[in-house]
Amino acid sequence: VIAAGRWAVPPVTLTMVEQWRAQGALARDWVSLDDISAEMPRAAVAAEDAGFCAHQGFEWEAIRAQLEGGAQRGASTISQQVAKNVYLWQGRSWLRKGLEAGVTMIIEATWPKHRIIEVYLNVAETGIGTFGVEAAAQRYFDTTASALTATQAAQIAAILPAPRQRDPKATTPFH
Repeated sequence: VIAAGRWAVPPVTLTMVEQWRAQGALARDWVSLDDISAEMPRAAVAAEDAGFCAHQGFEWEAIRAQLEGGAQRGASTISQQVAKNVYLWQGRSWLRKGLEAGVTMIIEATWPKHRIIEVYLNVAETGIGTFGVEAAAQRYFDTTASALTATQAAQIAAILPAPRQRDPKATTPFH
């Protein structure tokens, strides 16, 4: 089933179901990576996982820092987030992290990197009841994922760590 994700579009995730139950609505439009502005995967990788193209699913130094309690940010890679978002549940537990590690290894062994980023950009929560960059582009900028500018892509990427608390249009003078 996990290896089939290389080709199959995930119809829905547990997080989407939870948001649909809580909000009564859900915004998500799947688009292929070819139909997403090249600025968006660049921004997501820069914001979330700078080593994405080089690692095999895990950033060992970030994991070590997290375990030692000195990390400034989370240690999850984009591959790990895909594993969690598509196949598992939100929340923090050693059980979920263990399952996430196993699923991540299967994803990294069977999916090409472009598929991993494509799935990530389509299932990532981008606001309350909003999932994926197409829905985010429409909601926040009244445009499509294919037409996102570098600034808009960066603004969406900036909310990914906390999409329910952040607004990509609420920029600061340092944007």
